Amino acid sequence: MTHFLDIHTTAKSDLRAMIDAARRIKEARGDVPKGTPDRDQPLKNRMVALIFEKPSTRTRISFDLGVRQMGGETMVLSGADLQLGHGETVADTARVLSRFVDLIMIRTFEEATLHEMAEHATVPVINGLTNRTHPCQIMADVLTYEEHRGPIAGRKVVWSGDGNNVCASLIHAAGQFGFDFTFTGPQPLDPEREWIDFARCQGVAAETERDPAKAVEGADLVVTDTWVSMHDPQSARERRHNQLRPYQVNEALMARAKPDALFMHCLPAHRDDEVTSAVMDGPQSVVWDEAENRLHAQKAVMRWCLGV
Repeated sequence: MTHFLDIHTTAKSDLRAMIDAARRIKEARGDVPKGTPDRDQPLKNRMVALIFEKPSTRTRISFDLGVRQMGGETMVLSGADLQLGHGETVADTARVLSRFVDLIMIRTFEEATLHEMAEHATVPVINGLTNRTHPCQIMADVLTYEEHRGPIAGRKVVWSGDGNNVCASLIHAAGQFGFDFTFTGPQPLDPEREWIDFARCQGVAAETERDPAKAVEGADLVVTDTWVSMHDPQSARERRHNQLRPYQVNEALMARAKPDALFMHCLPAHRDDEVTSAVMDGPQSVVWDEAENRLHAQKAVMRWCLGV
C-alpha cells in the first residue's frame, strides 16, 4: 500500500517526483479560474475521507478543493463523528473506511493513531499532521522555495523558534532533498535528536546555534512557526513567550541572512510574536505562495498514493 506517512520514510526519488509533478500541476492550471476543475480528472469516481481530530484551515480547504478539482468527492469527518479510538478502535475504523473510500487523509494528535490507521487500512493513508510531524506542509515549502530560487539542494535553511512537528518534517526534508539545516532556539525546545541524526546520516549538515544572529548568517531560507499551540494552557503560553522572544524573526534578523533569502511560515501566524508584520508583509516573505502551494503539493501526493 502506498501511504504517505512521513518525508523520512518516503524514497528520495518519489519525493522528487512529487515535487516535480506538483509544479507541473500548478503550471497546467495557468489562468484557470479558481475553484474550477482541472482538465485532467485523475480522481473521477473516487471518494476521499478527510479526517480531522484537530481543527484546520489550510489542510481542510486544500485537500477538499484538491480532490474536487481532480474530479473526486470528499467525505469530511471530525474526531467526534468517528469517536476515533474511543467508541471503536482505530484499526476497526480503518477496516470499515477502506470498504467505502479510495484514500484516507488524517489530521490527528498522536503519531500512533496515524500508524495504526495505515497498518489496518487497505487504501492509502496520508499524514495531514500529527503532534510529531507535518510532511504535507514541508512538501509545499520545498515547492515554494524551488519556484522562487531553483533547486533547494545545497542551500542553507534556518529554523528559528520551537523545534515542533513542522520543524521535524523540515529536518527530514533536509536529509531527503540535500540541504543544510540549522536550528536556533532555546535548549528545552530543541527538535528530537533522532531527526538531527537522520539528516546527518544522509550527508547534510544539521546544526544547532543558540545565537539567532549567528544562525542566520548565510541563510537562503528562514522559517518559523507559532510559539504556542491552540491547546496550550495559559501558563505554558507565558513560559513559551519568555523562552522564545529572543528568536523572533524581525527585520534585523533577516538582514543577517543572504540578501535574497526567503522567509516562510506555515500559518496561522501570531503577528509581532514569532514574526513581525514588517517581515510577514515584506519583499522576502513568500507565505502566501507557500499557503497556496499546499493545494498543488497535496494533489501530487494524492496522485502518487493512488498511482494516477
